[in-house]
Amino acid sequence: MTKVDFGGLKHKLMTSMVAISAIQLLRAFMNIDQYDNTKLAWLSGIHIVFLTSMLVVALADRLSMDRGAPEHTQPAKRSR
Repeated sequence: MTKVDFGGLKHKLMTSMVAISAIQLLRAFMNIDQYDNTKLAWLSGIHIVFLTSMLVVALADRLSMDRGAPEHTQPAKRSR
């Protein structure tokens, strides 16, 4: 079993929430005759909010990472 840090757990949780929301939205569109426009708009809006928040959290995590790569992973400078 791999070790999961807080950031990884946060991403897995947000991805699961977006996936569940997408399944609910797909289910609503499959049975579109049972839903009115207001309910479909709410389901779509909630899904967009979940998706946007997941992207914002991922972007914030990416920006907060240490930008300096370890010296052994940086390409060697060539001398002329």
